[in-house]
Amino acid sequence: MLEQQPDRRRWLSTAACGFAGIAAAALQAQHADAANTGFSAAMPRTHIPPRAKRIIFLFMQGGVSQVDSFDYKPVLARRHGDELTFDDARQLAKTGQPTRHRLMQSPWRFRPYGQCGRMVSDLFPCTAQRVDDLCFLHAMHTEGVAHGPATLFLHCGSTNFVRPSFGSWVYYGLGTENSDLPGFVTIAPSLGNGGPRNYGSAFLPARYQGTRIGAAGDAPMRIEGLDSSSADPQRQADTVALLQRLNHHQRTRRDPLARELDAAVESVGLAWRMQQVAPEILDLDRESAATHRLYGLDDPHTRPFGEKCLLARRLCEQGVRFIQVNYGDNSANPAWDQHSNLPKHADHARAVDRPIAALLTDLKNRGLLDDTIVWWGGEFGRTPYAQNNGTGRDHNPGGFTVWLAGGGFRPGWAHGRTDEFGFQGIEGKVHMHDLHATLLHQLGLDHERLTYRYAGRDFRLTDVYGRVVHDILDSPAGS
Repeated sequence: MLEQQPDRRRWLSTAACGFAGIAAAALQAQHADAANTGFSAAMPRTHIPPRAKRIIFLFMQGGVSQVDSFDYKPVLARRHGDELTFDDARQLAKTGQPTRHRLMQSPWRFRPYGQCGRMVSDLFPCTAQRVDDLCFLHAMHTEGVAHGPATLFLHCGSTNFVRPSFGSWVYYGLGTENSDLPGFVTIAPSLGNGGPRNYGSAFLPARYQGTRIGAAGDAPMRIEGLDSSSADPQRQADTVALLQRLNHHQRTRRDPLARELDAAVESVGLAWRMQQVAPEILDLDRESAATHRLYGLDDPHTRPFGEKCLLARRLCEQGVRFIQVNYGDNSANPAWDQHSNLPKHADHARAVDRPIAALLTDLKNRGLLDDTIVWWGGEFGRTPYAQNNGTGRDHNPGGFTVWLAGGGFRPGWAHGRTDEFGFQGIEGKVHMHDLHATLLHQLGLDHERLTYRYAGRDFRLTDVYGRVVHDILDSPAGS
């Protein structure tokens, strides 16, 4: 027999309790997750004392060439044009045989910067001014030789299986510092190479997925459906309250849909709260003219990425745990993917260099860099030789560079080394699983204990791999 449905008058008479229901639903969901992690999203605890509270990830889609940016290899100039045999990952996958390639020198000059004397190319003159704040990892290696698998591995720790993204694991483990905003935001993500999977929650509760602001190639940075300026506030409040009451009632009747309904309840509640605060945060005109100049908003070349970096700082101040700033597009060969036109790197570097340096400067001046990790990098690097003896470089997952700043990482430090050509890591190698484990460690999360039970198995971001790279961690003051 069907349960009798309350009439409209009865629903409206109880709608005033709707917002109490929203809060109750959120607490109920938090307690459910606590059973999996031992943490509460409202009052998170960490496995170890954290050095950082949040991460800003500057994702350079397509793969920046390490030997043309931060991994100085003078032998490439001396031996420019020489043909050598390399164990090319893509060719090995196709033919199983090593391949001969022509070495290609960098078109850009390298210079020493800062007290640490790190060598940086002329591609990044502004970022170079901040090298004393940066920790370079020069022997990164990863899984996947194509953009799709490597991008998924970077974000989710797997090249093919559907897994929660890094930001979702962080949000799940730490909760949020601001209940009016999502704990995980991705700014202008690409639709390709995994698309929403790169900021999805997979089998984690749906509220831990990333909230998208804009998309690659879109000029305005906005959250669809957020603008409520034309709606009557009281009417909208009544509507939200009624919807939540309906959701709660349905939740008690249809247990098979409990997971989806819990996500709907949380989503509606968060969306309502965001409408009250997010428009102000997204309004970059509230920043001073000096700040606009710092981030390059006065230059059409730097303005798009500058706006994204400035928004990231504003979200950081408001307590968002994981903020991803994407530089890329939706084309088949994304952004930094120069197979036949390496000089194009200069256009991309010009677009991001000044905003990146501004973000580092701004965070440090505001006292935020100490407990904020800035992570820069792409899904892999590029080869030191010319692809097909042409004017570009192929994909290189075996030895590339990322850098980290703030959050307890050693400033002005370089870890690891590639061979004399910058092709393969040979010393201090760091796998992507290791980087994930180390980033979680700095947030106070043990990658082996941050798990979620699904389909009868305890899953984690790093699967059964990963190690914390202690050599790149700065000693806490007084230790």
